[in-house]
Amino acid sequence: MAVDAIGIVSSSTSATPQNVGISETQFLQLLLKQLQFQDPTKPVDNTQFVAQLAQFSALQINQEVSDQMGTSLTVQAGQQAIGLMGKKVTVSSAATGGSGGSATGTVTAVTITSSGDAQLTVTPSSGSGVLNNIKLSDVTQVSQ
Repeated sequence: MAVDAIGIVSSSTSATPQNVGISETQFLQLLLKQLQFQDPTKPVDNTQFVAQLAQFSALQINQEVSDQMGTSLTVQAGQQAIGLMGKKVTVSSAATGGSGGSATGTVTAVTITSSGDAQLTVTPSSGSGVLNNIKLSDVTQVSQ
């Protein structure tokens, strides 16, 4: 999950790191296969087995911390977006369709999508119309 923030330039490619190792399920399957096919006359060394169990515990803890951090970042982005209600913001040209440069207006609504992303509705100071679905990363300046 990518979380936008004010002043962060988002790219079209995913910046989310991919899992480099194996998953929890794959680790358990590997451990069970190892136990199933080990030589009964030469069982796995206790220190190796304990080390593998410690790796499994560390994997679980890291996954829990990662999930909690993702939730925390999503909540923080939502709070940041709500804090912009009624404020004057400048939005990058990417959010305005790419032509005509940036736009300045007042944040009139905040929407939280089903994926947890915050999107702004900005009413431009000059001209007509409303800018919908503005990401926090598209906001380049905030003023009163």
